[in-house]
Amino acid sequence: MIYQRSSALFAEAKKYIPGGVNSPVRAFKAVGGDPIFVKKAKGAYLYDEDGNKLIDYIASWGPLILGHAYEPVINAVVEKAQNGTSFGMPTEIETELAKLAISMVPNMDKIRFVNSGTEACMSAVRLARGFTGKDKIIKFAGCYHGHSDSFLIQAGSGAVTFGSPNSPGVTQGTAKDTLLADYNDLAGVKELVQANKGELAAIIIEPIAGNMGCIVPSDAFMKGLRDICTQEGILLIFDEVMTGFRLAKGGAQEVLNIKADIVTYGKVIGGGLPVGAFAARTEIMDFLAPDGPVYQAGTLSGNPLAMSAGLAMLTELNNNPDVFKSLADKAEYLHKGIAEVLTEKKVAHQINRYGSMISVHFSDEPVVDFTSSAKGNNETFKKYFHGMLERGIYLPPSAFESYFLNDALGYEDLDATINALKEIDL
Repeated sequence: MIYQRSSALFAEAKKYIPGGVNSPVRAFKAVGGDPIFVKKAKGAYLYDEDGNKLIDYIASWGPLILGHAYEPVINAVVEKAQNGTSFGMPTEIETELAKLAISMVPNMDKIRFVNSGTEACMSAVRLARGFTGKDKIIKFAGCYHGHSDSFLIQAGSGAVTFGSPNSPGVTQGTAKDTLLADYNDLAGVKELVQANKGELAAIIIEPIAGNMGCIVPSDAFMKGLRDICTQEGILLIFDEVMTGFRLAKGGAQEVLNIKADIVTYGKVIGGGLPVGAFAARTEIMDFLAPDGPVYQAGTLSGNPLAMSAGLAMLTELNNNPDVFKSLADKAEYLHKGIAEVLTEKKVAHQINRYGSMISVHFSDEPVVDFTSSAKGNNETFKKYFHGMLERGIYLPPSAFESYFLNDALGYEDLDATINALKEIDL
């Protein structure tokens, strides 16, 4: 395939936008080469500026669960736009979406809409600190909760070592209140909790991780986290920006049968428009302004276009819950096909999958956390990524990202993907 116009557009973009992109993973830094510039998309397919048609496995990083330009969502946005795009005042549709979202998820009483997953997670942690009166949080290596200062932290050695910033601009003062644990390591969490007893406001986690590839938690790990939080008066925050309304109507809480104290949402809840949200039981949410002392605000929060897209998307999912099984079946089919090809090629690999999230790791040992994910062979991944791209398959341009299937993908698309892999020399 030819990507001449995409390369020219990237060169132009770099003159005016840092790195030529408005989000770093788009820059292809992990795989090399120039990023693809998209012109339009429909269903399961992307159409780039050079006229190439690509089978899409990122779905705008998750929200387009029913495919690109899904007609009910597009129609809802166009109709709403006729009446204005933003008011900075309450609208009825905010309550409609809130009511529907709360009805679909377990264990949540109230929800507040924001503009991004980053904003949702940042607000959730602030609310947890305000509600508990404590400052410290635990996060997990490899879990990404947006680019708020509290989350851009790496740990030193030892259970009692304070975190240290891994991005310039994050202060040591912020870092000291964020402690880092390893995913799927309950003993490590217990050690951190004991070393900081009575000081922890929250533990925040991606219940199914998607930012170190797809990583599935053990049942004992998730149950153990819930038990620790209950016993110690710590709030358990599920970052369901990726998993919410994708794994099931009730998201990870439903499929894992674990009740979180606060849940953050994004992606699907906005139907492809910029939306985030966080929800909790009434006693926690009542600490939020204007009812309570914890401040959070946003001029564009509850934007009518975003609310209309989210309402149309969630209505479709609520009325057709079979879509979650359909997506999971397609992911399983893709998993088996890719595994067969890589096994036949004698290429070391691990494939992690949960529902419609899946990732391929070129490693000879199980991938259960960030450390094991980082051991994958990135040179093989680069060959894999570019080989698939040349054959019309668009995968996440990083070994540390989950694929997100959309239900517009047909089995003929999955077969084309598997057959493309057969042609690549790894």
